[in-house]
Amino acid sequence: MTNLAHHIAIVTGAGAGIGAAIAERLAHDGAKVMMNDIDADRLEKVKSQLVNAGIKSENLAVMAGDVSSEADMKSLFDTALATFGDISLVVNNAGILQQKAFVDLTCDDWDRMIAVHLRGCFLGCHFALPIMQKRGGGVIINTASQLGQIGAADLVHYASAKAAIIGLTKSLAREVGQSGIRVNAVAPGPINTELVLGLSKEWRDAKAAQLPLGAFGEPSDVAATVAFLASDDARIYVGQTLGPNSGDVML
Repeated sequence: MTNLAHHIAIVTGAGAGIGAAIAERLAHDGAKVMMNDIDADRLEKVKSQLVNAGIKSENLAVMAGDVSSEADMKSLFDTALATFGDISLVVNNAGILQQKAFVDLTCDDWDRMIAVHLRGCFLGCHFALPIMQKRGGGVIINTASQLGQIGAADLVHYASAKAAIIGLTKSLAREVGQSGIRVNAVAPGPINTELVLGLSKEWRDAKAAQLPLGAFGEPSDVAATVAFLASDDARIYVGQTLGPNSGDVML
């Protein structure tokens, strides 16, 4: 376990999959965690599971909302501050996935993908920075994807959004690093989540065959990477993109 007892965290997209695993890992490592998801029922289920696993209920909070909504994100940060008194760690993780040939994409498909991933990440950073600058430091971790590094057929809009998150992460890290704020990204490979399991079996079988490990990762693998980046052990990691990806991308 990593010692994260000094952190008060916000995790978006925490109602399932990678986000739920991140919230669980941070909480087990001692952080107080405000969990966000667009689905309120899923949030309450995750919170109940964590409490049943031994996490103190006073160290957990939930708030439903759409990460692409400026009003929802402002409310999330305001509520986290009112609940816990501080915010030192933000994990911009919320995302959606859609498999569709580029020629069949609509403007609505494109705009929603960019809104959830890139705008959501922007808003998380936008509301985190004044708080972290005032407190003299903090950690921001953005969830990208290895597909933002190598691209993917039938996932052009998803890969484009994730590539933009990597660019945002690097640029913001250069801008605020000297303020004591570390901005990094994780770029998971294919992970066994509801989103990925919703892709076609043909796509999943072909991708697994390409991987040096021959198998997809688990949400806990990504959560472990996030816990490291949140910890003091990662104090000189700035603007980096770490890849728990079964070898799909090697840098």
